[in-house]
Amino acid sequence: MDLLSIAGILVAVAAIVGGNALEGGHVSALLNGPALVIVFGGTLGAILLQSPLAVFLHSLRLAGGVFRPPSHQINPAIKKLVNWSNVARKEGLLGLEAIAESEPDLFIRKGMQLLVDGSEPEVIRSIMEVEVDSREQYDLLAAKVFEAMGGYAPTIGILGAVMGLIHVMQNLADPGRLGSGIATAFVATIYGVGLANLLLLPFGNKIKTLALRKSQYQEMVIEGIVAIAEGENPRNIESKLQGYLN
Repeated sequence: MDLLSIAGILVAVAAIVGGNALEGGHVSALLNGPALVIVFGGTLGAILLQSPLAVFLHSLRLAGGVFRPPSHQINPAIKKLVNWSNVARKEGLLGLEAIAESEPDLFIRKGMQLLVDGSEPEVIRSIMEVEVDSREQYDLLAAKVFEAMGGYAPTIGILGAVMGLIHVMQNLADPGRLGSGIATAFVATIYGVGLANLLLLPFGNKIKTLALRKSQYQEMVIEGIVAIAEGENPRNIESKLQGYLN
């Protein structure tokens, strides 16, 4: 669980609600059903129109990683790769076959199977880099879903504000109905700007960060497996891979 992400959301919400309270406002003034429907529904509709369904669903899956980031620990992976290089020097590449079959990481398992099959180092690098690049691009497309929603939400909030003002203008003769129209007008803008800047845009940037972090991890794995295929000294492999720790 990424406590920093949760803390960030709580601090942002507390700052807005607390600032409103310091100004003498009430939380109930920030709660408005029509404004919520306009901003959330409009933003969702716009992004469904823009994005392919597969990309939209992928973005929802990656959104969970904002609070539960996948673990890509480089140091333990380096130790495994160095250990495998020692096995390869003593028993040959076929000695890694059992290790490859029991490896839980599918990306590493694929590279190890290529290694055991006797593929050339450049062939291994080429095949695995294609997977890294395609996965990274797919993840970045998912991040752009949230970035696009962050662009639509404030505009739709303004649309909600205009609709509220239209409602006010149509009911000038009935003072009892002016309050709801004015509330929708201003609260919709708050919802649009707040949703974009406190959730959607940060979500998109966090997904980008996680995607690039995963790519770095997988590139390190590629370097290690290729080095084993080339028969490099385990100490040299360890020194090379430790550059990724920074």
